[in-house]
Amino acid sequence: MAALVLATARRLLLRGSGSWRRSRLRSGAPARRGFSSGSAYPRVPLSSPLPGVPEPVFATVDGQEKFETKVTTLENGLRVASQNKFGQFCTVGVLINSGSRYEAKYLSGIAHFLEKLAFSSTDRFDSKDEILLTLEKHGGICDCQTSRDTTMYAVSADSKGLDTVVGLLADVVLHPRLTDEEIDMTRMAVQFELEDLNMRPDPEPLLTEMIHEAAYQENTVGLHRFCPTENIGKIDREVLHSYLRNYYTPDRMVLAGVGVEHEHLVECARKHLQGTRPAWGCAKAVDVDRSVAQYTGGMVKLERDMSNVSLGPAPFPELTHIMIGLESCSFLEEDFIPFAVLNMMMGGGGSFSAGGPGKGMFTRLYLNVLNRHHWMYNATSYHHSYEDTGLLCVHASADPRQVREMVEILTKEFILMAGTVDVAELERAKTQLMSMLMMNLESRPVIFEDVGRQVLATCSRKLPHELCALIRSVKPEDIRRAASQMLRRKPAVAALGDLSDLPTYEHIQAALSSRDGRLPRTYRLFR
Repeated sequence: MAALVLATARRLLLRGSGSWRRSRLRSGAPARRGFSSGSAYPRVPLSSPLPGVPEPVFATVDGQEKFETKVTTLENGLRVASQNKFGQFCTVGVLINSGSRYEAKYLSGIAHFLEKLAFSSTDRFDSKDEILLTLEKHGGICDCQTSRDTTMYAVSADSKGLDTVVGLLADVVLHPRLTDEEIDMTRMAVQFELEDLNMRPDPEPLLTEMIHEAAYQENTVGLHRFCPTENIGKIDREVLHSYLRNYYTPDRMVLAGVGVEHEHLVECARKHLQGTRPAWGCAKAVDVDRSVAQYTGGMVKLERDMSNVSLGPAPFPELTHIMIGLESCSFLEEDFIPFAVLNMMMGGGGSFSAGGPGKGMFTRLYLNVLNRHHWMYNATSYHHSYEDTGLLCVHASADPRQVREMVEILTKEFILMAGTVDVAELERAKTQLMSMLMMNLESRPVIFEDVGRQVLATCSRKLPHELCALIRSVKPEDIRRAASQMLRRKPAVAALGDLSDLPTYEHIQAALSSRDGRLPRTYRLFR
């Protein structure tokens, strides 16, 4: 019965559609239906603007930077920098020349505490929730990050709320309450982060901390970036105010904005950041650390059982991690660009990295290390650069029984840096560096950080096309000169895991001073 009903319905539909088609043909109307069924704008082609609709405004590109970075220095020494950018939203923040490198005369870990205390209660806002609700009215989000030499408070919000955002930033930076309850909560957060740092399977943050400690022993960028456990209970409001009084001064700050009008940003800075009294008083800074980084070299070892780091049911192999570094140069020196190209040329990654464009599968650490030595799990190059020094290092990991062979492979690669540079690999590294630079600068928060950091260090900013011109000008002899200069330094070594087969520091230094990078032979009477 159901089949009969369906068959009848199908015939009626076919008959109806046929009669509709015949009636349309008899009336002379076209058989093809139009794409648009709307009646508001009849017969308006898609290539023409709709009548009565406002004309859209599009971003234009003229082949050059349309908006240059503008910098204004206020009477109190505060620098205001802006980069206009098309769009409804802006990113605004305060960058301060402070961080763990300035804690030599203080308890280590103050910058770590200040990062966790950021955007808490202030003179105008009773709680963090009130700050977040204020930002939500303008579609805003906030963040604070500290590094070894810079502290950054940033907000992204609708450009129409610029005055509110700058006022909020001024209150967060200059008028924090730092209540006992907030400091107690911060102690718990710092303690949790330290435990997480020691438990996580990825050891890269811990190794980075160790390699800096080895390279710059007990000075500047070699000081602890994370708060030591023994200092968590010692840091209080008085200690924080003592640090803030010396380092949170206008002459050490930059108010940077992207996607805003410069004159408007300067007006807001004068209103909220000039002539205001900070929470710690107006006493003059008297104990500012102006030390220059002293590269020492050395080794930091941490014996640890890495056989149970797997967090899930799948077993993770036990690995020993080694990081070897040498002093490069600061980002203010001419060799900074050649070192950046050299770092890109070394490249590397994990043995499980997928291939594809831009993944660095033709870099030296892939071709010479990971592709030839299947037992190595990782080989990656890093370049850390600061205002007065720099560090080029390579991180590698393998089974504990093959640590000595892994170290020798790394020392050979360091020696080869000063050898022949193939023109094709150099051009590939330069192209990859330029593409990475331009791709990152598509993001508004990245532009903000670039503007802020450059103005904080040099009071000006090199535009992307200027940096690309410097990258293109790098020649093979520039790479060889920079690498040869670097190899004259003592190495810095960080080691984590089972270190029973780790070569001595003297042997690693001898290998980096040799022609071929080989470790000195060792002989054992008993095996």
